[in-house]
Amino acid sequence: MSTTTFLDAKGLACPMPIVRARKVMKELQTGDILEIHTTDKGSVADLTAWAASGGHDLKEKQQEANVFKFWIQKG
Repeated sequence: MSTTTFLDAKGLACPMPIVRARKVMKELQTGDILEIHTTDKGSVADLTAWAASGGHDLKEKQQEANVFKFWIQKG
């Protein structure tokens, strides 16, 4: 998957991954893809809900060891 922008939110507790993602997403164009890496387990539900409520498309999510990875397309 082609990523437009990468956000490293590892080590941040919620709601900071969403706060940072929202800030970066505002700078992207419709259709751009933001890749986010987090270590907070709560971010799985939080980023999924945030993407849906913001009109964005959660393209993919994965977990590798203790890192949660998300690919969100700006709506």
